[in-house]
Amino acid sequence: MKTQRQTQKDQTRKLLLDTAIVQLAKDGLITTKTSDIAKAAGVSHGTVFVHFPTREILLSEVIEEVGMRIASRLNELAGNGGSVRDILTAHLKGLSEYEAFYTRLVVENNLIPEKSRHTLIMIQSAISIHLNHAVEREVSLGSIRPFPTHLLFNTWVGLIHYYLSNADLFSPNHSVLHRHGQTLIDHFLTMISP
Repeated sequence: MKTQRQTQKDQTRKLLLDTAIVQLAKDGLITTKTSDIAKAAGVSHGTVFVHFPTREILLSEVIEEVGMRIASRLNELAGNGGSVRDILTAHLKGLSEYEAFYTRLVVENNLIPEKSRHTLIMIQSAISIHLNHAVEREVSLGSIRPFPTHLLFNTWVGLIHYYLSNADLFSPNHSVLHRHGQTLIDHFLTMISP
C-alpha cells in the first residue's frame, strides 16, 4: 500500500509529465525550458528536478510517455482489423489526440537524443502492423493494387508528415488532421485503387 507521501509524489510526477506534454507541444521540444514547465504546473522549479534529474531525462520520459499513449491508442482503435480506410481513419484519430506534440516530434526529430528518436519508429510500428494486414486482405480481394508494403506505408506516413510539418500553410491555428484528414485518406485510397 502506498503512503500518502508516495501518492502525492506520483501525482506531482504525473502533473509534470502532463504539463510538459502541453508545453513542449506549444513551445518546442528543444526550446521549452524546465522553468516554463514548472510555472505552468504551478510548482517550484526545483520540484521538476526532484522527479527528473536533468532536462534531457524529462524530455526523454515525456517523449516515451506520449509514444506509449499514441501507440496504445492506435492499437485500441485499429485492433479490430477492418478495411484499409478503417485503419487509416484510426491512425489519424489516434494521432489527432496528440497532434501538436506529434508534429513537434516529426519536425524536431533530428534534434532530439537518439534514444528518443526511436519513439517515432515505435508509433509508426504500432499502425504499420494493422495496415499491413488490411492491405494484404484488400490486395487478395482486388480492391487495391499490389504495392510493396513498405512503399505503401512510407507514402502514407510521408503524406501525413508533410501536412503536419506545413500546418501553417494548410491549416493555420487549426488541426491539420481534422481539417484535411478525410481528404488525405480519400486521396491516398484513390492512388492505390485499381
